[in-house]
Formats: sequence, C-alpha cells, structure tokens
Amino acid sequence: MCRHLAYLGPPIPLADLLFTPPHSLARQSWAPLDMRGGGTINADGFGVGWRQGSGFVRYRRDAPLWTDAGLPALAAATSSTAVLAAVRSATVGMPVTETAAAPFAEGRWLFSHNGKVAGWPDSVTALAAGLPVRDLITLDAPTDSALVWALVRARLRDGAAPDTALAGVVADVSAAAPGSRLNLLLTDGETIAATTAGHSLSYLSTAEGAVLVASEPLSPDPAWTAVPDLSLLVAAPPAVTVIALEGVLT
Repeated sequence: MCRHLAYLGPPIPLADLLFTPPHSLARQSWAPLDMRGGGTINADGFGVGWRQGSGFVRYRRDAPLWTDAGLPALAAATSSTAVLAAVRSATVGMPVTETAAAPFAEGRWLFSHNGKVAGWPDSVTALAAGLPVRDLITLDAPTDSALVWALVRARLRDGAAPDTALAGVVADVSAAAPGSRLNLLLTDGETIAATTAGHSLSYLSTAEGAVLVASEPLSPDPAWTAVPDLSLLVAAPPAVTVIALEGVLT
C-alpha cells in the first residue's frame, strides 16, 4: 500500500515533510512501519504537489523517491502553505508510470488514494459507466486510483463539499467492490478531507496553527493522533473533526 500526507499551515520547506523528520515520507518509501494489505516498500513512483501563488505545482516521477538526486535540494529551497505528497506501491498488474503517481490534480484540487479496489476492473465497471466518456478516455493512467479520483472529481464538479464527495465515493466503491481499501486524501489548499477504510492515518495539530495528516506519523511526537478505521477527517486549520463513516457504508 502507498503512503501519503497533506499539510496546511504557515509556509514550511517541503524538506520538512519529505526528508527532515525521523520518519519522513522519504523514509516511509523504503522503511514503512505499517504496510497492512501487502507490499514491503513504496518504490513505484512518487509525487508532490504544493501551492505556489494562486495555483498548485506538481512534481511526479515513476522511480523510487530515494533515487531522485535533485529532489532534496529542490525541497529545501521550496516552501509552501499547502502540500500533498505520496509514495506509491503499485498493485500487481498495474502500470508503473509517472502519470499513475499521486497527487492527481484538477484546478484547486490535489488527491491521493492509498489502497486497492477489490476485483478491479470488473467490480467497478458500472460506476465507471456513469462518468462522462471524456473523463474515462483521459484518465491519468489505467489504474484503480485514477478511476477513484475521476469519481471524486465528478462529485466536486457537481458542487459537492470535499468531505461529502469522499464519503460518497467510499460508499459507492465499497458497495460495488467489498473489501476495497479506500484511504483517500484531498485538499484545495484551504481544507483537508480524508478517509480511513482499511489502512492507517494520523494527524498532528501544531501550536503554529498547522495541521499535518499522514499515513504514518512523521515523528515520535505524542501529539500525533491516530484516526480510527472507517472514519472521515476534515481539517480547516487549526480545527480537525473526525466522524465515523459507518453510516454511509450501510
């Protein structure tokens, strides 16, 4: 399974998320602590998206994060108030390409999926059929995560709030493909919405008014709070709200 994180708050160097902490995202790429559901490392690509001016910049690659010799310097020199980053462990049979790496993006949105759609692709063909044909033929990659993003994006385009969009997609995919792992992470640079459905997630609220949400804590700080499975998290710094997802899955 993949690892991902999102940050909102005062400007910080990307290195403070990717490299500096003792259990940074870079370390999680080769030494994750909780890979429930399979896999041992996250070596099938990575991506970072960050707010710059009024929009987002993305940097994605199809190689392990630790092999990118230029990224540490870029991360040290680049600061942002909003970041979403992920390292990928590809499901067997799915392509390892740059476009398959999160974050997926449109407009002000950045998105990541940590997990797996059970029974792919047959289990979700009916859900896919409900999307515009153009969305299907322009998916970033022929993967379950790219389709999940298309389903979330369709709800956002229709005006759904980010938490509502994520909860609705988790409910639909869980019904169509029971046993799927659907840890979803979404930000527009102002709020973070996330779900836990089959994998770990924790968050940290800082004294500076920042919120950091991550698959695994980046440090031993006891202020990290684990999010229960089958939960929906909404963060608008400094506030964080966590509610049970069980109602939408029944």
